[in-house]
Amino acid sequence: MDQTELFNKAAYRIAGDHGLLVEFGDGIDPAINAKVRAMAKSLEQDMPEGLTETIPTYRSLLLIYDPELTSPEKLKFSLKKIANHLDDIQIAPPRVVEIPVCYGGEFGPDIETVAKTNSLEIEEVIQLHTDREYLIYMVGFTPGFAFLGGLDERLYTPRLENPRVLVSEGSVGIANNQTGMYSIESPGGWQLIGRTPLKLFAPERKFPFLYKAGDKIKFTPVSKKEFHDIAKKEKD
Repeated sequence: MDQTELFNKAAYRIAGDHGLLVEFGDGIDPAINAKVRAMAKSLEQDMPEGLTETIPTYRSLLLIYDPELTSPEKLKFSLKKIANHLDDIQIAPPRVVEIPVCYGGEFGPDIETVAKTNSLEIEEVIQLHTDREYLIYMVGFTPGFAFLGGLDERLYTPRLENPRVLVSEGSVGIANNQTGMYSIESPGGWQLIGRTPLKLFAPERKFPFLYKAGDKIKFTPVSKKEFHDIAKKEKD
């Protein structure tokens, strides 16, 4: 499917009184996500009048606009023009961000559930989870929560039937065919398999987030001692 056809088939949905949601597909697909990010980049480089913000997700792009300056119809026209040269938009190669994780125990209380669900040993869960690099499809839910694609299907595990009221920041979890990281303390229903000592979101830093959509995450296992050593450095 060429780019013009892709955008002609996009679904446009009104999102409140100053938002337009553009849906480009139905599933989690790296190719579709790359087009979403390319479109977002093009719009950010040359913002149409009245457009104030773009928010990319797995398969869609949310456009926030000033209704006094533009309209959904005008924005649709801008999108279709960009679609004609979308292949010319260069997206930077993904940056790989290494995330140390202490698996199991108090940091990963659900790792046994993941292992039993998939007839694996805990060591196999850790190995499978750390073998891959995961594309960050989107960042949201809470500031810095990264939704990652590419989980090995041998680790697919349903969400918790009863979500936790509070999940510790840095927790790494699995929910169905996704893995992700809790950047701050929050409620959550993912199966927790470990925790990183890194501060994933720190508003006081020049760059509050360690990563962005389009980057890749590589998890590396660390011991409990290494976890606490890194955590101490993060506080210094």
